[in-house]
This record gives sequence, C-alpha cells and structure tokens, in this order.
Amino acid sequence: MRFKLSFLSLMNIYILIFFFVLRKSLAVDENFTVCSEPSTCGRHNIKFPFFIQERRCGYPAFNISCRNSTDAILSLPDGDYIIHDIFYQNQSFQVSKAVAFDRDAVCSHSIPNISIPEDWLSLAPNQAEIFLLFNCNLTVPSTWELSQHKVNCSAENETNATLALFNNDPKLNFASNICEASGGKCGFDYSTYHFKCFCPDRPHAWHCTPGNSTGFTIKVAAASSIAGIVVLIILAFCFIKKFSSEDSMFIRKTKTEADKKIEAFLKDNVFLAPKRYRHSDIKKITNSFQYKLGQGGYGDVYRGKLLDGRHVAVKILKKSQRNGEEFMNEVASISRTSHVNVVTLLGFCFEGHRRALIYEFVPNGSLEKFIFQEKAGHRQLEWETLYQIAVGIARGLQYLHRGCNTRILHFDIKPHNILLDADFCPKISDFGLAKLCPEKESAISMTGARGTAGYIAPEVFSRNFGRVSHKSDVYSYGMMILEMVGGRKNINVEVDRTSEIYFPHWIHDRIELDEELGLQGIIDGDDQERVRKMIIVSLWCIQTDPSNRPPMSRVVEMMEGNIDSLNIPPKPFLSSPPTSPDANSTSRLIA
Repeated sequence: MRFKLSFLSLMNIYILIFFFVLRKSLAVDENFTVCSEPSTCGRHNIKFPFFIQERRCGYPAFNISCRNSTDAILSLPDGDYIIHDIFYQNQSFQVSKAVAFDRDAVCSHSIPNISIPEDWLSLAPNQAEIFLLFNCNLTVPSTWELSQHKVNCSAENETNATLALFNNDPKLNFASNICEASGGKCGFDYSTYHFKCFCPDRPHAWHCTPGNSTGFTIKVAAASSIAGIVVLIILAFCFIKKFSSEDSMFIRKTKTEADKKIEAFLKDNVFLAPKRYRHSDIKKITNSFQYKLGQGGYGDVYRGKLLDGRHVAVKILKKSQRNGEEFMNEVASISRTSHVNVVTLLGFCFEGHRRALIYEFVPNGSLEKFIFQEKAGHRQLEWETLYQIAVGIARGLQYLHRGCNTRILHFDIKPHNILLDADFCPKISDFGLAKLCPEKESAISMTGARGTAGYIAPEVFSRNFGRVSHKSDVYSYGMMILEMVGGRKNINVEVDRTSEIYFPHWIHDRIELDEELGLQGIIDGDDQERVRKMIIVSLWCIQTDPSNRPPMSRVVEMMEGNIDSLNIPPKPFLSSPPTSPDANSTSRLIA
C-alpha cells in the first residue's frame, strides 16, 4: 500500500506550516515581555537599573528587596538602606540606613563612615559633609563644628539620611537613553556580562532596529517560501518512502505505547516532578554537549550551566531497553527526596527517544576514583574523611528507607554511584534500578536480579536466602565499605581462580584474631578505632541471612557509637561469589 496525499491535504499542510512559521517570526521576545511588566514596591516604581526578582531587567548590584511590600531595601557593603525617593531623570536616589547606628556611637564623636562602592555609586556633590543629628533641642548655626555643641540623643526614632548618585557611566547612560527611545527595555545579559536592549524581536546591543513598512511583507514572504519548501520535501518523501513492514509497524507501535506510558506517569506525578525542559534547552545548557564528565550504565553525563548560573550535570539516557523504566525510576524516586546525602534532580527532558536528567553538579565526581589504591598507588583520602563519607552514605540510605512517605530501595549501591562534593560530602546517585515500596511493607516482589556483580545481596539472586527488602541495600553498603577499607575490590580477579582472595573473609579473620590489619595511612589511635568500627559494621551488613543484618538506622547508630559496644559478627558462610570480566557493569536481567 502506497502513501497517498490528496491536493486538499497538501493545502492544509501548507497553510498550517505557513501560519506556524509566520507566528514564530512575529513572536515577541520573552525578555522584552518580562521586562515590560510593571514592578513596584510600595510607592516606588522599580525600573532599570533597579530590579526586584528578574535580575535580567536590572543592572548588577542594584537588586532591591521589598520588605513588607512597602520598603524598598538596597544592600550596600556596610548594611541595608531604605530607599525613600528615586529620581530617574538625574540618576539619583535618597536613602537612609535600615538599622539605626548604635546609640553610643551616635552620641560620641566617632560616627562610623558610610561605605559607598565607588565603582557604581558616588556621593552627590551637595553631600560633601553629612552630619547625623538625633532629636536636637537647639538651633544649629550655619557654620559650626560638631564638637562645639552638645546634642541630646534618644534611643527612639533614630534616623539618618544621605543622598547617593548612580555612577555616571556615559556609555550606560547613552545606552539606556537610546534603548528606551527606540522602544526597547533596558536589561543585562549575565552570560556576556554586558548591557542589553531587550526589543520585541530579540535582544540588541544598544538599541532596537527601527521598523519599516516592508518588515511584515518580508516575514510573510519568508514564511510562504519556507512552507512551500517543506511541502515539496513532504511530496518527495511520499514518492520515495513506502510503508514499513509489519514488524517495523509493531516496533513503532511499541515505542508509542512506551511513550504514552511515560507521559501518563509524568502526568500522574506532575506535582512531584521537577522542571521539564525541551531538547533544544538541553543543547543550550550543555553548549551542544561540549564537555563530557563521564558515562554510566544508562547514558553519558555532560557538564552544563543553567540560565541562573548554576552548574549542573546532564545525563543523556541511552536508547531504552526496558520501555523507559530507568527514566521513570529516576524521576519517581529522586523527586520525592530532599537530603544532603542524596543528589538533587533539578529537571528532566522527555521528547520521545530524547531523554535527559539534570542534576546538581558535584565537583569531585565519584567515590570510585578515590578509594582503589591500584589506580593511585597509595591511599588518597585520610581515614577520618573516609569514615565521614561512610557515615554520610549511611544517613542517606537511612533517609531513603525511612525518611520518605514511600520507602525507596536503591538496588545499585556501589562506589561509582556515590558522588562527592567540594567538601567530600557524599551524595547517593543513579536511581535507575530503584524500587518504590510502601513504608508498611518490609519486602517487595521482584523477579530477576538487579544490581552490580560484587554488591548484589544473596537473596536478590536466590529467594532461598530470604525476601528481597531494604536489607538488600544494607548488604551492598557493607560490601562497599569493605572496599573503602581495603583500598581494593573485594574479589581480586587478577590472581588465579583457585587461589582467589576474598577480602571480607580475610579481614574477618584478622579482626577476630586481633591481628595487625596492615592497612596504609593509620597514624594514631583514632584512625585505628575508625577503621575497626567500619570493618565490624560492614561485616554485620554482609551477613548472608537478611534478618541478621541491621537496618540502616541501626548502622548509623553503630557507626557513630562507641567501638566497645560492637561485637564481632559471625563470618558470612557463603564462599567467594563468582567473578566475570564484566563485574563492574550493572545487571540488566530485570523483569
């Protein structure tokens, strides 16, 4: 069957494209619309260079906070000032200090100076000398010295006043004058840190382009041409392209059903989901995916920057093999969280197969690159830092398991998924395998295994060991802490299979016999205690029977408590789990 278009259908397409292109060409610029909105505070009309919320409509450092909807407050280096009058015609304004000077300072001869930032403000010429008088009961002669007169001071109704003048920058004054005169709105571009004239069509450097009678005609002609070209392309495509085979139609139908499922999910979670971005926004945020931070099991991560200046990490999800489950898991789980040890999801993009997640930027990257000594040749972090990281991760997991209305089970706790900020505060990330579980339910129903080899709890592989629950995350946490202690993978895949060294068993024997641990970087008794505590707690966490593992709330107590109260647990009776060349990859055997 061939794809046929009637003449009427082609005309409808042409008209739709024509009006769409024409509408886009005649659309009013968003900056112009925003900065045209009147802004007031009390009796003051707030306009350039001042601004209240929309900083693009003002000039840097002229940010005004509106207190009690009446007082316009301007912050200067030495404190806040109340603006009493603004004289836009001569670029001046009158202020008084929002908090009165200390009484003792006022009543003495040592009145503090007023700090005026000279790069954007200057004192008005008639304000060369300012005297601050409070409740004076005498007439002051025209010429006098402050020290020659006694002034009664009262703690009540203290006030002071001065007159300041904007810095008379000729270029700025020139730009603002011709911008307003050309029909634009003055503003500021923080990406280039320059003045901008926001005009109905787009931002300009200094002034709007004068309109002319042919402008509309040109735009109509351009719209007609573009619409005609698009229709020709459609015709050519229709002559060449045939309908795909039944299998291809089934694939497209399946993709459509998956997209509908995700859209329904986003609609149901509209109050939880963060801001939604278009794919074109993602390209702008990442500067066309210029700086790649790394890659994970579900996509590549790029560095980006939001319009407000915040740096972010943008994960571009790979083609989904599970109908977008990992995308919905991330949005559904992280959107419910707010904790210092859980990474923050700031936004997302969903346009068919184009899917992205926008997170806060965590500068030090993953924990993985800091703990394995075979990569660095030495221990990179001090034991106190490692201990605090371990406690922070425990608090984050405790929050996920108990701190939310819906319990969140992560199922992929490993060093790669722990991010470290500038102060090495850990943040749990990558919720692609997460499961939501009602708080009252202690176990969940799950077929197949999920997680990364080396960190997966026994019950996730085989239900003979028990029910899958939040205790599965506890197991993964314990295995990860042992790797932090040992500075190496728990399973040494470099040695022969028959002589493979299983670190959890080795360290258990050392602790039980109170032998020297032989670990690098232990410099004092405090370090010795931290290391021993981390080992004992982690060995409790990796107990084979889930019921013998402590919940994360108890793990936090054990990590922060006294070492003398901790008993050495039994050695886990399972032998070393099987290894594979792909031991670091995330399992995809998920139903």
